[in-house]
Amino acid sequence: MDSAELRRVLRDAGLSKYQSQAYTALLRLGTASATELADASDVPAARIYDVLRDLEDVGYVETYESDSLRARASDPDEVLGDLRDRSERLAVAADEIEKRWEAPTLDQHRVDIVKRFETVFDRATEAIAGAQTEVQVAVTPENLEKLREPLAAAKANGAIVKVSLHTTGETLDPDVDYERIATEVRHRTLPTPFVAIVDRTTTCFAPHRRSVNEYGVLVEDFSLTYVFRWYFDTSLWEVWDVVYDGRPDEPPLVYANLRRFVRDVQPLLQDGIGVHVTVEGSETGTGNPVTVSGTVVDVVYAGEPRTDGEIPIGQLAGQVTVEIDDGDRRWAIGGWGAVIEDVEAIRITVTTFDDLENGEADRVNL
Repeated sequence: MDSAELRRVLRDAGLSKYQSQAYTALLRLGTASATELADASDVPAARIYDVLRDLEDVGYVETYESDSLRARASDPDEVLGDLRDRSERLAVAADEIEKRWEAPTLDQHRVDIVKRFETVFDRATEAIAGAQTEVQVAVTPENLEKLREPLAAAKANGAIVKVSLHTTGETLDPDVDYERIATEVRHRTLPTPFVAIVDRTTTCFAPHRRSVNEYGVLVEDFSLTYVFRWYFDTSLWEVWDVVYDGRPDEPPLVYANLRRFVRDVQPLLQDGIGVHVTVEGSETGTGNPVTVSGTVVDVVYAGEPRTDGEIPIGQLAGQVTVEIDDGDRRWAIGGWGAVIEDVEAIRITVTTFDDLENGEADRVNL
């Protein structure tokens, strides 16, 4: 580093122009009178005494009287310590600026575009660990291991956890224990973005690693997360093989997806099976929380009712309504984003099944 660069750095560290000139000149001279230092540093003679006094106050120089005022550079330990401390604080500030630039505070923005996959993954980890209702995640086997504890926490919280594992053709390890971390796991044999959808509000998305550009999207928005949820259901879930299914086959059966509920219970209704449920959700008009318990009396969806197998997902892309009789009134129950029904369901729990034709309650497996 040449003298000019050293002076620039010292000015960045808080010295004035004249102070940096006088100090670097004094380092070169070792000791000098005030007038000699003024000549060597190009500091005006009228200013040199004030400059030396200020440098002495901050510990850079020592002055003493001989035949005239003289100065020498102080032991550099204090100066070096101050400069190194400033350097460390600048480095910390640089890291903090980078962090804030890459991941703006989510409570101030609905959608954030970030540069690094790690930012997306860290946000997903945090959101998943706090999930209460539902987690949908598309992930590689390697990253699934990194998410094992957050997923286990979500499941322990009572959330339904759906995992879409994606590989590029290789088979999955048959010895992986999914029971603690997932409700259901499917296997997609194509490159897939990383997606985490949590409790209907949070989405963390990053393109698959073969993508040309690395970036990520962080969403804290109900409506936009609904769009990602349909992408997950149709592209990352619906058509892929089930490798683990930990759902129980008798009540209580818990659903976070009204469409999945309708698919499962419509054949039972057609067979004369009474389905008793408790629905936790919110009133569509006010947003107030509400709980409804009763018997399912009808399901409504687009097209002709299916009597030969599972309802295609295309028929469930529009209105899907479940009607429940609580003994006093009928409630119209809608799913995520319901607007025309009485209640938007967040969680549906099947409590019992009744064989209505025989007049008795029988165990019925889904």
